Amino acid sequence: MTNGYIKEAENIIARLHKLARNIWWTWTPRAQDIFLELAEQKWHTSNHNAVAVLNSTSDQELRARLCDRDFAERVVKVLDEFDYYMSREDTWCTKHAPELFENPVAYFSMEFGLHECLPIYSGGLGVLAGDHTKSASDLGVPLYGVSLFYRYGYFKQSIQPDGWQQESYPSINPGEIPVELVVDESGEPVTAEVEIAHNTVTFHAWRINVGRVTIYLLDTDRAENELHHRDITAHVYGGDSTTRIMQEIVLGIGGVRFLRKIGVEPGVFHMNEGHPAFLTLELLRENIKGGKSREEAEAWVKNHCVFTTHTPVPAGHDRFSRDMMEYIMAGFLKSLDMNLSEIMPLGRVNPDDPEEPFCMTVLALKLSRAANGVSELHGRVSREMWKDVFNVDSPDKVPIGHVTNGVHSLGWMTNRTRDFWQRHLGSKWIYYLKNPIIWEQVSDPELISDEEIWAFRYALRRDLIEFVRRKLKSYYQKQGTDFHQVADKILSPDVLTIGFARRFATYKRAPLIFRFFDEVLSLFTDDKRPIQIIFAGKAHPRDDAGKRYIQEIVGYAKNPLLFGKVVFLENYDINIARHMISGVDVWLNTPRRPLEASGTSGMKISVHGGINCSILDGWWREGYDGTNGFAIGDDGGVEEPEKQDEIDAANLLKVLKEHVIPEFYDRDETGIPRRWIQRMRRSMTSLIPMFNTDRMVSDYVLKYYLDR
Repeated sequence: MTNGYIKEAENIIARLHKLARNIWWTWTPRAQDIFLELAEQKWHTSNHNAVAVLNSTSDQELRARLCDRDFAERVVKVLDEFDYYMSREDTWCTKHAPELFENPVAYFSMEFGLHECLPIYSGGLGVLAGDHTKSASDLGVPLYGVSLFYRYGYFKQSIQPDGWQQESYPSINPGEIPVELVVDESGEPVTAEVEIAHNTVTFHAWRINVGRVTIYLLDTDRAENELHHRDITAHVYGGDSTTRIMQEIVLGIGGVRFLRKIGVEPGVFHMNEGHPAFLTLELLRENIKGGKSREEAEAWVKNHCVFTTHTPVPAGHDRFSRDMMEYIMAGFLKSLDMNLSEIMPLGRVNPDDPEEPFCMTVLALKLSRAANGVSELHGRVSREMWKDVFNVDSPDKVPIGHVTNGVHSLGWMTNRTRDFWQRHLGSKWIYYLKNPIIWEQVSDPELISDEEIWAFRYALRRDLIEFVRRKLKSYYQKQGTDFHQVADKILSPDVLTIGFARRFATYKRAPLIFRFFDEVLSLFTDDKRPIQIIFAGKAHPRDDAGKRYIQEIVGYAKNPLLFGKVVFLENYDINIARHMISGVDVWLNTPRRPLEASGTSGMKISVHGGINCSILDGWWREGYDGTNGFAIGDDGGVEEPEKQDEIDAANLLKVLKEHVIPEFYDRDETGIPRRWIQRMRRSMTSLIPMFNTDRMVSDYVLKYYLDR
């Protein structure tokens, strides 16, 4: 070799393998470029998986590639950047919450949505948890995540010719994804145990490195377990209520035991939704076994636990019958030296009602020092919903606050977007995402002209359309259609593009835009000012109503009058989401208020210049100021769902006709939509610094994690 890196080749290769197993690269474009360049086809077929790329690339090839001085320099620059990131001591947490380094945070969540190559999540709760951990890493917050390893993930979605969703469950090979088995000094898996019914279930764990943060995924797939116990962690939210309660025992009770086993002693346990709430019972058991009285033990648990609720309807909270609790918790209760009659009141709104089932949310509320909803409105709804738990006469006296959700902006940016901001805001902007002063610069046309912003938006829209066409090619081939005959008819880069992508729960009302079909058809087919819309999303395998919504949307996409103007992308994942939120002009959100606790999908579009058009529910009720997007209707509603749907559909058509479409197509003599770009600027300056997880995590630290 003629360059100076040959002698360091073995060290560089080792560092590259270490980098691949830390998903810091998922929000660092220069690192992704390295893996793309090493094996482009594998990068794409593995859903952008750095571990799979290195597994397909021999050390011999890597050594040869490092002979290219330019490539070697880029590799070393990325590796040095990673090392600097991991070793930095001047973090936000060092300055604002140094005591957490002695007492770290344990963050328990049923799912973590981190990247498309890690399909161990189902939807918004997991994506929120994933973004939480990424920002915790960026801010230097010492945090350990705990979840389950789902070897069959959620499910892979395919759409049948009749539009019906079909699920399949391909297995995940841990050796091909960025996870590592947690082993002891002798190289053997670290294991722990939980009692389920009268059996002992053993589990090990996989580690995901998320920058500075570590997530542990507990796995019951072990030979010594009975078959039905090996499958406890097989699927995300899989099986019936028996499987659910067993998963929650492994997560909550098992998670605490595993942290103890590896020597992690958290100062605070954060329960993300009610699923992990059994951890409070394990902490109670530890303290009673340690000699505390029941009252002292409960006080200790409350002082060390915080709880975030995400669900604004009673039916969405896990509840288990007394018989189920008696059977499943038998072994654990024996180790706790308590009977079921002493435990059941902790999970009941009315402790004296023997017919009331055990509710995980109630357990979390009763044994936490603090609780919060995920938006201002959701906090208010939660106080009303749970006021009887606290035996107060007014919701205002219920100790449930709110921390409005955010998104990890860096992780949701496309490379084009990141390059755009790098050029205009300088090299340090990524460290100041929640600083309004940085984003105020966007309002200055001397810094970024309307023409530059419009060129940026056009390029992103084109990127999205090319992505959609590539995705639809395989779909049409499965249907026996010659894609080349229709490709150019699918979407247009000159047309106002709307996006709707999320879980297909019925309350999210995906087909609402088509309620008054003839009127909306005229908008799609207008010769001068047309619209087009892209849909994506999965329905829960047992949600036939949600599946019928998908079938309805697919039907519109196949309608000859709407062909190419309405598109549904199958197998929605983080990669599809990233392309959609970057390329659409308008993000449509139509939940039946107040059922959207927060929502985060619309938060992701502002950094790409997209604009929200939403019901005033969840976060948008706080974010909308009249100039930075569009509201569907007003800050209210009616009781009857059918009537509300009709009102909201009419209001959606009204805002599209009177505001969204005219403003987008109102161009000056140079073809620039000045009013539209002004709204884009307002969206960026008002929303980006507020609705990001850097702000959200710092709120959790200062308001909930620190016991000051």
